[in-house]
Order: sequence, then structure tokens, then C-alpha cells
Amino acid sequence: MNYSNRHLRFGWGALAIYVCLGIGLEMMHGFKIGWYLDVGNEARRLMFTLGHFHGTMLSLVNIAAGLTIRGVDGLKVRPSVSFALIWAAILLPGGFLLGGFVTYDGDPGTGVWLVPLGALLMLYGVAGFALGCTGVQTIPSKRGKR
Repeated sequence: MNYSNRHLRFGWGALAIYVCLGIGLEMMHGFKIGWYLDVGNEARRLMFTLGHFHGTMLSLVNIAAGLTIRGVDGLKVRPSVSFALIWAAILLPGGFLLGGFVTYDGDPGTGVWLVPLGALLMLYGVAGFALGCTGVQTIPSKRGKR
């Protein structure tokens, strides 16, 4: 399996989804939607903002992972590391988003319990890439110096 293509495809697709989510959040803000902006909904607003940020960030991490696999000669990526990075980009922001849909007196909903699992997957994936990069050589550029 080509992990580079997998991470690039997933990363760009997820980035498109999280950018659309950000546009939706901006529209709710712009049209002063009470479900999102009212004082009693601060927890919802925070959860949605955290979900949008973490989703966007982890999408970019997946794109960087795909480019790193292509650009680093001898990099060995374990299947579990690839799996962890992709699922972290689903579970971590997903937990924030689910936790924001239903709030309980200023506390997030039960979906927020996905966040720690996503965070552990993110840590495992990033650490796996860091350990995989030790002692490898970069591929020389084919372009001349300017």
C-alpha cells in the first residue's frame, strides 16, 4: 500500500471538509445565529472552534506525512502509525464537534470522550514518524540552485 498517496488523499479531503466547517461557523457568526452565539452557548462555540482547529491542523499533518514519506529515502512507516494519524484526524476533532452539539449547563456532551483517544492516536502517529525519521537521508533535489 502506498502510504504517501493515502495520507495526501485523506489530508486534502479532510482539509476541504474542515474548511467548509469553518465557513459554516463564520456564517453562523455573521448571521448572529443564537444557537451558536448566545451567552449560554459558550461551550458549544468553544467545542466547535476546537474541532475546526484540530481538524484543520491534523489534515495538514497528514499532508506533511504524505510528503515526508515521498521525500525521505529509507523512511519506514509502520501501518499502525499511518492508521493512527488518519484516525486521529477523525476522532480528535470529531469528539470536539460531537461534544458541542448537545451541551449540559456549560459542559460539553458525551462525544467529547473521543478527544483523549484521538489525542493518544495523534501522539503515537507523530512519535512513530519521528522515530522513523532517525538516521535517514533526504532525497537530493533534481532542480538546480537559483
